[in-house]
Amino acid sequence: MQHKAQRPCKLVWPMQAMPLARVISLSYALLILYISLNPFDFDFQNGIEVWAWLAAPLPRFITLFDVTVNILAYIPFGFLLVFAAYPRWRNFRALSIALALSALLAFGVETLQSWVPSRVPSLMDWWANVSGGLLGGLLAIPLGPQWLSGTAIRRRFDQWFGLNWVACALFLLFPWSQIYPQSSWLGTGVWGHVIFGSIDWGTTVINQVAQETLITGLCWLGAGLLLSLGMRAKAPQWQILNGLLCLTVLLKTLFTALQFGVEFSFIWLTAGAFWGMLFGTIALRWSLRLSQRAKAGLALLCLIIATVAIHILPDNPYFILTLRHWQQGRLLHFNELMQWVSVIWLPLAFIWMMRNSADLRVKH
Repeated sequence: MQHKAQRPCKLVWPMQAMPLARVISLSYALLILYISLNPFDFDFQNGIEVWAWLAAPLPRFITLFDVTVNILAYIPFGFLLVFAAYPRWRNFRALSIALALSALLAFGVETLQSWVPSRVPSLMDWWANVSGGLLGGLLAIPLGPQWLSGTAIRRRFDQWFGLNWVACALFLLFPWSQIYPQSSWLGTGVWGHVIFGSIDWGTTVINQVAQETLITGLCWLGAGLLLSLGMRAKAPQWQILNGLLCLTVLLKTLFTALQFGVEFSFIWLTAGAFWGMLFGTIALRWSLRLSQRAKAGLALLCLIIATVAIHILPDNPYFILTLRHWQQGRLLHFNELMQWVSVIWLPLAFIWMMRNSADLRVKH
């Protein structure tokens, strides 16, 4: 008896929520707020009515560049919101949500700009933003949910992190947290500098190579162990973390060239930075074999020691001199954003690690 050959069944990606799209949508909304309201010099006593921009005449000078930028800025937001709404709301319901949230965000931004002297709110900008959100949503609908949730990149991150999207977000933010110039390579969490400016301790320092080697090695060992806590046990943690370090070095080199000039692309790669990465990587290779509890304890210890050392030990005098002659130009707002990413990455990592440790204790 012959059996009819079965036709290959088309793989249908399951109707499941997309936390990645939701996280990116929220992050992008915060990015829009930051860029639109920077430098945050609010003046609430300027005498301007909060809704005055709605009835104000169109700007006297309207450039194609301004209109284009306002449209392009909201296209990714509308695009991501369609996927963030899936699977509860799809197609044109998702488009309506994307349009409404884009309009609401743009309305809030324009209203807040009424109190920022360096910004000019305009109804034309609002319409351009809404148009961008609509275009982004229209671009997303034909692609279907599998475009984001079923791609090879998404499945790869599922294999590495599972549903632990907080660890995944920390993983993706780590290279960007290193872009802002630091006295010691990989030395994130320099809270004093962002609040009080660069602290000049003078030129009396301990052996600078040993100091930077210690801080860099501890930071990389602590960060690597912390990120490994969010990965699946069967994930190639060693290879993933090495790839992350290589990506971080690549981004740092690229943006250092943009910040200081191509001839200074590797000015950050000092002897201490090199030896710190080498020793930290060797220690990380051995430490990944430890239990989850031991890795969490060692990661916490390394990051605490490194943080204390960063704030107690004096800055590299050459680093201070470099900052004084740093001409930021068009990258001013971008550099400020990267500075805040550098500052908040470590507190977010600590909060996630404590919550993760509490969950493990409950399970056991």
